[in-house]
Amino acid sequence: MPTSEQLALVQGLFIQHLPTLRGFVLALVGSFDLVDDVVQETFITVNANASAFQPGTNFRAWVCTIARFKALQALDSRARKDIERLSPEVVEALCAHETAEDWCTEQQLRLLSSCLEKLAPQAHRMVELRYQHAQRPPEIARLMGWTVNAVHVALSRSRVFLRDCMKRRMNAENANYGC
Repeated sequence: MPTSEQLALVQGLFIQHLPTLRGFVLALVGSFDLVDDVVQETFITVNANASAFQPGTNFRAWVCTIARFKALQALDSRARKDIERLSPEVVEALCAHETAEDWCTEQQLRLLSSCLEKLAPQAHRMVELRYQHAQRPPEIARLMGWTVNAVHVALSRSRVFLRDCMKRRMNAENANYGC
């Protein structure tokens, strides 16, 4: 039985990796209707096995492995209903590409970190509150003494700055990697 600390850790990591996980599952099952079911089954399994996760290891690889098995189970049950599906071999081939994706993700995170350092201090704090601490714009406005509209505008400008900075750095550093 996982402890409350283990549950809190894996649930936080699950939420952090949810967009990537949903995309991964969609690539495997090819149906938006099925994605939510597979992600929900994955979440249940992750919670039940929270004590098996070792902090400091690759959570995304762990959760994607669980999701892959859940996706295959879902596809098997759908196959009985004559719905077209990917073969297990194709699913395994899709999963084998994670190494290149991990490298690109690590590179992108490193570049994003350097771009974040270039933001003005208040913009950096606001982006950190929004994306690292998951604060909503009204709460950010209260914490920073701004209006909600000012927070929306500043977040939008910060995202544009970060996007452009990332594009410039990625083009300059690794135009040939296709990340």
